[in-house]
Amino acid sequence: MTVRSSSVAALLLLSVHLLHASALPAASSYEFNAYRMQHYNLHQHKHGCRGAIVVAEARSAADTSLTRRCVIMKLLDFSTERFLEAKKQNAAAVLILLPQNLSSVQEETVQGFMVAEAQILQEETILPVYVVPEDEQLLCMYEEVNQAVASKSASVLVRVLRSMITSTAFQILVSNNSPIKPIADTSIITLEGVLPGAGEDPPTIVITAHFDTFGLAPWLAYGADSNGSGVAILLELVRLFHRLYSNPRSQAPYHLLFSLTGGGKYNFLGTKHWLEENMDHAESSLLHDNVEFVICLDSLGTGDEIFLHVSRPPKPGTPQYSFIQQLEQIISARFPWVRFGTVHKKINLQETNVAWEHERYGMKRIPGFTLSHIENPKSELRGSILDTIAQVDMRKLKRNTVIVAESLARFMYNLSDKGSAKDMQVFKGSLDIQDSRLSALMTMLTSVPRAVQLLDREPEHTLLINSLEQEFKHYLKQVHKHTFHQDRRDPEITFFDQMKQPMMMYRVKPAAFDLFLGGCIAGYLGIVYYGIQNFGNVYTKLKATMKAKHQ
Repeated sequence: MTVRSSSVAALLLLSVHLLHASALPAASSYEFNAYRMQHYNLHQHKHGCRGAIVVAEARSAADTSLTRRCVIMKLLDFSTERFLEAKKQNAAAVLILLPQNLSSVQEETVQGFMVAEAQILQEETILPVYVVPEDEQLLCMYEEVNQAVASKSASVLVRVLRSMITSTAFQILVSNNSPIKPIADTSIITLEGVLPGAGEDPPTIVITAHFDTFGLAPWLAYGADSNGSGVAILLELVRLFHRLYSNPRSQAPYHLLFSLTGGGKYNFLGTKHWLEENMDHAESSLLHDNVEFVICLDSLGTGDEIFLHVSRPPKPGTPQYSFIQQLEQIISARFPWVRFGTVHKKINLQETNVAWEHERYGMKRIPGFTLSHIENPKSELRGSILDTIAQVDMRKLKRNTVIVAESLARFMYNLSDKGSAKDMQVFKGSLDIQDSRLSALMTMLTSVPRAVQLLDREPEHTLLINSLEQEFKHYLKQVHKHTFHQDRRDPEITFFDQMKQPMMMYRVKPAAFDLFLGGCIAGYLGIVYYGIQNFGNVYTKLKATMKAKHQ
């Protein structure tokens, strides 16, 4: 009797728990913004998500039946295997919940998501994929759909009782019926400015960084390390060398040409068009003159490695070779724990994709290289929605700024014979690199997502471009803003709209009969439980009476 009594009691407790399990009322609905996966064509190759409409029931990624369901995943759930399984089962959509505080997420989870993110972005899919920041309502839905999966291993009675007493079904809806269309007149913006050197016709050193970002969803691509860090270092170099060049006695015999380029995440198209305009159309461009080399800054906000990526190893005696020697001396003398290495990759003109920005210059026979803490150009670190300011180490960002600035100054002012790399420091005192400025620049750059699709359309993005232009105008001369429009007849890249959609989540309301029947079952179980308890008491008394008579 005790076992049966305990089982019934457990069922009653479960029914009470199920009645109070949900934090959302049964008739509630909730609307929020969801951000669609990248959708673009590059050189006729299709990438990303072609689907947008969602009308489906929410299901956990752990569920065995995903057909025509919207699969809800957290970062920890998301993997290439689970994404492919959802595609294989013809899921209606995938909805990824993004934590509000990424700094609390384990590094292993971040790395795993970045790898899966990079892999699925290589292909095209009709499956709608959305990302949305977590909140209390969405987390409640996530917990309930996971509880529903867990309850499938329970007994039939428990599952029936659960389905009758509580509603665990959520519908996800994106009802925009307008077709997905190409974005017309996407423009790519590039900024340039100059610090004129001393003497007549001095050679030119180009310092450049691309400022756009890439990730699973354009509206969530903040690109702190890649390449907000490169832009922040470039802007601090602009300020430092402006201070030096402001005094005629410390003006170096080199033009310094600074450029911030767009389209870096899409085959460096901004750099390509800027070079074509300067070299093929402009008669007075500094790129026509003697260019010593080009320094491309790309992802320098973390890590204790700096890799110098080159298309052709520089020969001894060349300016490029001399600068690299200064880099090695600064690192070994002042930052010996930093690993410095050279990565050589030839330019393959048969390939449609360009690995690093310096390759665009190499195609024009201008020597250059890229500095980055990333060794593999195909690394997932170069394009992720998880590349937020939490991923940047401000101390290492400053250290890398010191390395580039001091190496460049030692080369330009020929300081090798005037002191060691450790003792002869140019940027100190009033010329010190400012932590507060680097921090402010990173905050500004990560204040809005910098995806190419957004930069020329949204007011807050236009404000960012204007702020970068004002930075150039404050310190540099001959500042120009270039806006490149694509050929409508044969665009190199085509973006598509509906990147941000209103999404609705609502609970399926249980039928009145189901509620009535569920109440009847609960009442019946209560009567049975009461009867069992009373029968047990009667049985115990009867047994005691019989025992007394027998004695």
